[in-house]
Amino acid sequence: MENNEILSHNEYLRGIVLNLPDSPGIYQYLNEEGTIIYVGKAKNLKRRVYSYFSRDHHSAKTRILVNKIADIRYIVVKTEEDALLLENNLIKKYKPRYNVLLKDDKSYPSICVTNEYFPRIFSTRRIVRDGSTYYGPYSHIPSMQAVLLLIKKLYPLRTCKFALTPENIRDGKFKVCLEYHIKNCKAPCVGLQSHDEYMQNISAARELLRGNTQAISNIMMKEMQQLAAEMKFEEAQKIKEKYELIESYRAKSEVVSSFFHNIDVFSIETDEGAAYINYLHITNGCINQAFTFEYKVRMNETKEELLQLGIVEMRERYKSMSKEIIVPFELDMEMQGVTFTIPQRGEKKHLLELSIMNVKQYKVDRLRQAEKLNPEQRSVRLMKEIQDQLHIDKMPVRIECFDNSNIQGSDAVAACVVFKKAQPSKKDYRKYIIKTVVGPDDYASMQEVVRRRYTRVLQEQGELPDLILTDGGKGQMEVVRQVIEDELHLQIPIAGLAKDGRHRTSEILFGFPPVSIGIKQGTPLFHLLERIQDEVHRFAITFHRDKRSKSQIASALDNIKGVGEKRKTALLKRFKSVARIREASLEDIAETVGMVAARNIKESLNGEK
Repeated sequence: MENNEILSHNEYLRGIVLNLPDSPGIYQYLNEEGTIIYVGKAKNLKRRVYSYFSRDHHSAKTRILVNKIADIRYIVVKTEEDALLLENNLIKKYKPRYNVLLKDDKSYPSICVTNEYFPRIFSTRRIVRDGSTYYGPYSHIPSMQAVLLLIKKLYPLRTCKFALTPENIRDGKFKVCLEYHIKNCKAPCVGLQSHDEYMQNISAARELLRGNTQAISNIMMKEMQQLAAEMKFEEAQKIKEKYELIESYRAKSEVVSSFFHNIDVFSIETDEGAAYINYLHITNGCINQAFTFEYKVRMNETKEELLQLGIVEMRERYKSMSKEIIVPFELDMEMQGVTFTIPQRGEKKHLLELSIMNVKQYKVDRLRQAEKLNPEQRSVRLMKEIQDQLHIDKMPVRIECFDNSNIQGSDAVAACVVFKKAQPSKKDYRKYIIKTVVGPDDYASMQEVVRRRYTRVLQEQGELPDLILTDGGKGQMEVVRQVIEDELHLQIPIAGLAKDGRHRTSEILFGFPPVSIGIKQGTPLFHLLERIQDEVHRFAITFHRDKRSKSQIASALDNIKGVGEKRKTALLKRFKSVARIREASLEDIAETVGMVAARNIKESLNGEK
């Protein structure tokens, strides 16, 4: 657009915004092609839309959205609740580019009651819009299987897929099957069960699927008492068996007081680019519905905004008429005849904790699934976590860790291990023999190694790390800082991995002066840092043992008359160690190096012993 066109366009939008009403409603932003790119709700349309154009936005996504707005439409409604419902419907209808989108997980099954003359009840992952009724989806498969098993035991229903129309039954097109003989079906296909009786069973099964187990249980109790009063004890016994089945199912499903009825519970967890919302519906003290779903976040929406969308979506999907909704925090949201509760204690608090536990588990499961499909995603997440925990500017793609190893200053060595994208890069590992330090001085040894490593990297214009880890506490961190910042004038974050009395990673130190960073033990991030520390310790110890072993062998064989490099190599190849050479007979040694050299070896090693 030219400047005149831009000014004219801005005036056009300004005119719309200034004339918006101060009432609740929804607004739609359109681009130059006339496509709806965003739908939002507002208690006050004028104030909400004006906020988009009256200030600079921190979010880049919001700035891009505002730049693409070519026109604004709005719909005024009576209440905020109407605005919520309308916003939800329009988002599902138009799927605007910048709106939160519900990610329906097709992997969860539902229970289907078919739209047939003799309906069937079964689990399915495929939703067919043919008039059938679907209950679910069930995120907890054992719960679904339990209710299907209960229905099967209480109401023998057909499982065959035949077209049991009145005409086909009348024409005698079917025969009884094994299910009839084992009493899993009453054979409506041949007229042994009437349509009215069958539909009564279906109606009762629907009540179970809705969670109205108390109502079914009460009806059975009355039938049982009436039959007993009429001295029909056999029929009463059959009803009693079914009654006990329902009571057993209810006992297993009971989570709170049976006085709690028709309550919705919501909780939310967020991740980068996604939000996970759990929904529980309580009927007669039992969880009748439990489902967790995912939103793909587009415009850096807050937890409050996302949870509001989730509440509207789930209540509409499951036709919930609950008058109480339990939530984890306060919402700027009103619904006619509905009370929002933030429980602090008691059984309602227990329900909220149950919902939070489910949504956290779902989040973990989704991350694991994603990481299996894309292993690099886990590495990025871990690096991002380190960046967030330490508040450093750059994601630590390359991490280098140092450790020393010596015994009272002898054979002092050091090691550096490198992790790239949270994975060990063994070709970049380096070993160092301490050259300038005399005696057991870990701080001076650490400074020597760090100085040698990064002086060479700078000279060769190599790759510097994004984070340096030291195998040690505050002292080790400070001596490394002196070399990195004071001597080499580099700006590389430095963290320390401290161990407890059992030589296990116990805390992460960062900053100057160093402070402990609260990373929970047992988390993937803690395991990564622990793995880095264990790896550098293993690498340093292995190098130290090799060096010490070689020095011991050298001191034992190098000064023996008649034993040169070839004979020493031949002896070690055959006997594997100096100890075995010492224990070998003169004749055995002579077979390898000759009798004269063998006598010298025996005299020297026995004298040394």
